[in-house]
Amino acid sequence: MTQLLVSWLILTVSVLVAAYLLPGVKVSSFGSALIAALAIGILNAILRPVLVILTLPLTVLTLGLFLLVINAVIILIVGSIIKGFEVRGFITAALFSVILTIAHWVLRAIVHT
Repeated sequence: MTQLLVSWLILTVSVLVAAYLLPGVKVSSFGSALIAALAIGILNAILRPVLVILTLPLTVLTLGLFLLVINAVIILIVGSIIKGFEVRGFITAALFSVILTIAHWVLRAIVHT
């Protein structure tokens, strides 16, 4: 259980870092970042595998680059349903997902989870 909470906090900090680095993303509070991180985690666990399977031929054709589109769509969905978390546009969402992934990877390496 503590592992799950640590992962959630790492993702929350990653959301805050990515929002700080991108001018097109706004997070109004730490609570909004917590809820956005939770929503991103849930959608990544439930929706992402379905989308990956449905778009597998396109993902193979683009050598995996279509996964960036799937990540951006998930970020846009979270931005549209979570108050206090705003993402302006598809390109911003795609860049946000890249920065989020890098920040999450670095923080997980630091915390050793």
